[in-house]
Amino acid sequence: MITVNALNRPVYTLRQKLWQIHWLFVLLLVAVAGIGFAMLYSAAGRSAGTGSFDPWASRQMVRFGVAMVIMVAVALTNIRLWLRYAYVIYLVMLVLLAAVEFGGTAGMGAQRWINLGFANLQPSELMKIALVLALARYFHGGSADDVRRPLFVVPPLLMVAAPSALVLRQPDLGTALMLIIAGGAIFFAAGVRMWKFAVVGAAAIGSVPVAWQFLREYQRTRVLSFLDPESDPLGAGYHIIQSKIALGSGGMFGRGFLQGSQSHLNFLPEKQTDFIFTLLAEEWGLAGGLTLLGLYVLLLAYGFAISLRSRNHFGRLVGMGVTTTFFLYVFINIAMVMGLIPVVGVPLPLISYGGTAMLTLLFGFGLLLGVYVHRDMVIGRRGAEEEI
Repeated sequence: MITVNALNRPVYTLRQKLWQIHWLFVLLLVAVAGIGFAMLYSAAGRSAGTGSFDPWASRQMVRFGVAMVIMVAVALTNIRLWLRYAYVIYLVMLVLLAAVEFGGTAGMGAQRWINLGFANLQPSELMKIALVLALARYFHGGSADDVRRPLFVVPPLLMVAAPSALVLRQPDLGTALMLIIAGGAIFFAAGVRMWKFAVVGAAAIGSVPVAWQFLREYQRTRVLSFLDPESDPLGAGYHIIQSKIALGSGGMFGRGFLQGSQSHLNFLPEKQTDFIFTLLAEEWGLAGGLTLLGLYVLLLAYGFAISLRSRNHFGRLVGMGVTTTFFLYVFINIAMVMGLIPVVGVPLPLISYGGTAMLTLLFGFGLLLGVYVHRDMVIGRRGAEEEI
């Protein structure tokens, strides 16, 4: 039996909320993760025709199981709770980003992690969702007239700039760009006028020569090798050249599962993380790549549909922010391994090996599912449920 509150709106029990979860969306997530487990199993093989659950696939499965439980718990949480504590979550992540600066763990030339003893935490990943929550709360509290005022957009601009600057210092250009673009998507969804985007865009283009001077040497090398990989085929251009060879060798239907020569002969770098899509394309060909892309497109379509279905502004903005962040993960990683953009450290969602990235994604998807569960809730500008 469904009860109603004082506003004559349905109040669901925990069991009823479980039935309200978009389980087809969850099934798609499991399907994508299953592909990821298979690719990590293949990546661990030391020769063609072999694979291994250790060290990557088995750990990824455990992480996925834990993250799925967290995702469902987040989905069942009243969306007003996330609205209430959005700024607190943002500030905690900002403090953790600052902590990385002073006492973080370095790896692969960057200082991005905090050692918790049992695991390494990457605050820049979690900040992607924290920023979405904070911006959604800010714009939820403003009216359409407020959004039109230039001064109203100054605080959220600072909210985007602060973590982006800290992430750039790690250095992590890819994550900083994701924070900026996802923030821009929420600005757009909130109704910020296009001329303001044009002003910011013009300022960004004008600052490129200055920004170039502040890039690390390896970041400049990546950009230059992107423009001409053949100029240093055994150095800066090696990654993308080997990636293109592996992509092309897969053909239409691939060499077969566990039969990728580029990966199993260790020509393909970072095959379990950044370049795992190349491993998939070599073993399963264009057909396998398009199948994965098709699953991603379905997730994106459901994500935007859930966002637009929400009757509260906070839910719409959170859904748009989470879905845009997911799109950026997919687009940047695949464009990178195809040589369409410079190489940056952005994992492929639910496929690449990594704990913090998976937790971030499934926490975000939990918020998205929570938007769907509470899609008929109307929340006032102060956070209380109210009548239309």
